[in-house]
Amino acid sequence: MDKTFQPRNFEQKIYEKWNKEGCFTPAPDQSKEPFTIVIPPPNITGQLHMGHALNNTLQDIIVRYKRMRGFNTLWLPGTDHASIATEFKVVEQLKKETGKTKKEIGREEFLRRAYKWKEQYGGRIVEQLKRLGSSCDWTREAFTMDERCSKAVKAVFVKLYNKGLIYRGNRIINWCPSCRTALSDAEVEYEQKDSYLWHIRYPFEDGQGELIIATTRPETMLGDTAVAVNPNDKRYKDAVGKRVILPLTGRTIPVIADSYVETEFGTGALKITPAHDPNDFEIGLRHNLETINVIGDDGIMNKNAGSVFEGMDRYEARKAVEEALEAQGYLVKKEKYAHNVGECYRCKNDVEPMVSKQWFVKMETLALPAIKAVREGKTRFIPQRFEKIYFNWMENIKDWCISRQLWWGHRIPCWYCDCGEEIVAMEEPKQCPKCGSKNLRQDEDVLDTWFSSALWPFSTLGYPDETEDLKYFYPTSLLVTAYDIIFFWVARMIFSGIEHMGEAPFPEVLIHGIVRDSLGRKMSKSLGNGVDPIELIEKYGADSLRFSLSTGVAPGGDIRFSEDRMESSRNFMNKIWNASRYVKMNAEGKKIKPLSQVNFSAADKWILKKLNGVTAEVTRNIENYEIGLALGKLYDFVWSDFCDWYIELTKPMLYSDNERNKEDALSALVYVLKSILKLCHPFIPFITEEIWSYFDDSTLMIQEYPVERKEFDFADEDFEHIKEIIVKIRNIRAEMNVPVTKKLNLFVAAKTR
Repeated sequence: MDKTFQPRNFEQKIYEKWNKEGCFTPAPDQSKEPFTIVIPPPNITGQLHMGHALNNTLQDIIVRYKRMRGFNTLWLPGTDHASIATEFKVVEQLKKETGKTKKEIGREEFLRRAYKWKEQYGGRIVEQLKRLGSSCDWTREAFTMDERCSKAVKAVFVKLYNKGLIYRGNRIINWCPSCRTALSDAEVEYEQKDSYLWHIRYPFEDGQGELIIATTRPETMLGDTAVAVNPNDKRYKDAVGKRVILPLTGRTIPVIADSYVETEFGTGALKITPAHDPNDFEIGLRHNLETINVIGDDGIMNKNAGSVFEGMDRYEARKAVEEALEAQGYLVKKEKYAHNVGECYRCKNDVEPMVSKQWFVKMETLALPAIKAVREGKTRFIPQRFEKIYFNWMENIKDWCISRQLWWGHRIPCWYCDCGEEIVAMEEPKQCPKCGSKNLRQDEDVLDTWFSSALWPFSTLGYPDETEDLKYFYPTSLLVTAYDIIFFWVARMIFSGIEHMGEAPFPEVLIHGIVRDSLGRKMSKSLGNGVDPIELIEKYGADSLRFSLSTGVAPGGDIRFSEDRMESSRNFMNKIWNASRYVKMNAEGKKIKPLSQVNFSAADKWILKKLNGVTAEVTRNIENYEIGLALGKLYDFVWSDFCDWYIELTKPMLYSDNERNKEDALSALVYVLKSILKLCHPFIPFITEEIWSYFDDSTLMIQEYPVERKEFDFADEDFEHIKEIIVKIRNIRAEMNVPVTKKLNLFVAAKTR
């Protein structure tokens, strides 16, 4: 063994050994109980960040523990194609290299470039996960656009379409003018922004008075098709049924009554723009209102906005509309107002609600059994409080917009014929079944990335084919993920699993928090407080990073991270390393007896009883996913009981002239160290495997995890009293400045019984 802990000398070598020996790769075996986890697939655009490091460390701890407990353990890895993010990267690269747009080079060439980009950068995060020690089965590595996952996507789309659960229609959707694509509700993030509330006069057509409306978006008034008031609002009882003149346009629009209108907001009179507000859209459907879109998909005002405003950016138009209203006497006042504004979760530009023809999934039918599964405990969230997020989203769910105006992704398996026929199929049809025409064109759009991710627990195992993997490893055993994608991903996997496989994809969802900086702030590029896990691994080793992330972590709780934690973690590695060197030096060339032949000293009995206790506690904590508590128990046992006490207590025996006592002491010491290595392996796999190799030719990773042993339940040997005496003596020496090298006579007055 090296004199000092040098993780660079062995980490990569050990990982290659595990992989080569097939330690990560299980086969279906009916004689064993399976334990399956699917990795939350990182985007191919990404690289390892601290959130990934925490998530995958927790998964690996649980997976390694279950593997050592005898489960047939599969940790299935993979990556996500990330439609919006990847397309943005490729478009950016294309412009930089050629100065061309994707439309100029065409779809085929663009996709060729996208796959090339994926091959070049997509595997980066996989290699980084290996550096972390992730014991995934890389032989089963999946990609959301590989052949098996693509087949599952098409099968599910066709199935849901044939059941009437997927449809195409004009509905209000979230549109990103920057990414130029539709977004689902889950892909819109809301941020409170300072703005204004504009109060505008809408004169009655008959010239008898006016209504004053309040709005945060005056530019959309150009597409108003009604003014609504609450039917119980006595102020406007006589106004309902009349018509008002829409300022700046000359059009007249009706005054309608709808219970959605809040009497306390603004003036209690609400402008209705069905094309640019989701709530207005629903009101428009109830009252059969016209839908007038005045903003184009590029965020520029179109011809419906009128010649004065056509061609203006939506925010430029807002200012111009305000000036025109003021000039013509329609603006009553403008007051400061803060409200939530939707942003694209990728580019952070303001989302534009817009009526558009898109593909949707009907959610009510799919949501009900998924809600029931969690209500009845078939799938439970840990901690349970996160069920509230799940229920809140699922019980208020709207139809899911699944089409995206992109090229990178699963192209929608629908073909159109000039006769009006719409053909949805797994494979490209040769001719129209209605008219026989061969002139068919496929839908240009691709599916939302989350549509394929929703199928991840079974598409990766071979669905729709009835593979041996699918029959044996599904449903999976556990999902480990952060709380910020409960509605993005977790909910969608649950309703997809129930719909297509007949049962929920996992019985438990372990939710962890996020990694924050030492001040409690979320790590981000804008704050410049992010930490690169790979740099930490290079400096301290993977085990130190894993240890620092796991220390104190609790289900659902955020953790604060600083490099000081890494220093502390490395100190623990050094402690184990140095203790193991001491044991190895003493064991070199010596006979190690089976434990059944050892004559235990009082110190041996004390440490074995302690070992029994920590084994029980660590096992219980891991089973309850209290990873931080488990690691805390191990830390105290290894540092204090084993290193500070037991090793010191063995020295008189090991350095004595009595060979039999030496053999007994050494045999017990080696047994305890090897048990510690087993207990610690799921948390710090590299250093434990390396140390194990100096004492045993087998692979530690596949050893049986320690269990409590009845024969270690020794009677109380009063050893804690001996420890107490030693501590007091040390304290007295320190208080009286007695050098450690000075020998003293100790007199002990024993009580008579």
